[in-house]
Amino acid sequence: MKKVWKWLLSLLLLLFIGAGAIAAYGYVQMQPMKRSEQPVKITIEPGTGTATIANILEEQGLIKNSFLFKSYLKWKTEGNRFQAGVYEIQPGVTYDEIIQKLNRGDVVKAEMIRFTIPEGYTVKQMAERLAEAEYVNKEVFLNLVKEANGIEEAILPNIPESSELNYRLEGYLFPETYELEKGSSEADIISRMLQETDKRIRNIPDFDQKLKARGLNFNQLMTVASLVEREVVVDSERSLVAGVIYNRIAKDMKLEIDATVQYLLEKPKERLLYKDLQSVDSPYNTYMYKGLPPGPISAPSLKSIEAALDPKPSDYLFYVTKKDGTGEHLFAKTYAEHLQNIKKSKATAK
Repeated sequence: MKKVWKWLLSLLLLLFIGAGAIAAYGYVQMQPMKRSEQPVKITIEPGTGTATIANILEEQGLIKNSFLFKSYLKWKTEGNRFQAGVYEIQPGVTYDEIIQKLNRGDVVKAEMIRFTIPEGYTVKQMAERLAEAEYVNKEVFLNLVKEANGIEEAILPNIPESSELNYRLEGYLFPETYELEKGSSEADIISRMLQETDKRIRNIPDFDQKLKARGLNFNQLMTVASLVEREVVVDSERSLVAGVIYNRIAKDMKLEIDATVQYLLEKPKERLLYKDLQSVDSPYNTYMYKGLPPGPISAPSLKSIEAALDPKPSDYLFYVTKKDGTGEHLFAKTYAEHLQNIKKSKATAK
């Protein structure tokens, strides 16, 4: 009997020692790695399970034992709130610190690019500005806005495809300040700008009803808005100039807007001469052809879009820019009044 007791005591002692050794091993294995000031970058893809995450942490030298980390997660009922992303974790942190970081989604902030597209810019001007900042390849950018190949955005079905258009997406890349991740492609940038246009349009109250009431399609509206943008400096005149454009179309008159000719020139001129007005045979040239150009000639602001959608009623058919530096216009109902306004404008020239 004594031998049995001795054997049992020996077995219990061995079990106790074994359990202690296992506990000691587990304790050591759960301790943080050697601290380092150099963080380790890891990527957690969407849908990654805790087992895979534990393996990544062990492979990258952030924990000693993935099995113990998984066991710790089960004991603490953690792991179901981990967020995907790119993380930087310093070796030497505890299990709890790692868990908190993954729960918070404390990911590495992506390096960003920032640029501003002014109101009234053409796609050529946009391409030049973005190329100067080394954000795009100018030729690639212009080829994409010309045909929109590979671009898939909700607004695209409303933008016509026509051989008459210089650039299909002219006027539809919203003028705004943008922030995108560094390394964004030309298509990424164009898509983001189209999304902004779509968002701004959707935020205009009763947009579809107003557009239908005007008897216009979306492209015609944006074309009028682009003309207003290039013609008007003073905000209070936007809706009045839009009204003049509609009045002239209703009277079957040529629009005769200088900005449409400037759009066709390789380099815009400070002052157009008569020969310039007849120099380019294009459907965009409103001195040669009646009606609206086939598409926008610039990126209109929201104010110009709203003015084109809700013009100010008047009997005006003409306007001329004042030469006094205010940027305002003199409006006339008849050509005789218009000629008088031209004289008045020249008389106030500075």
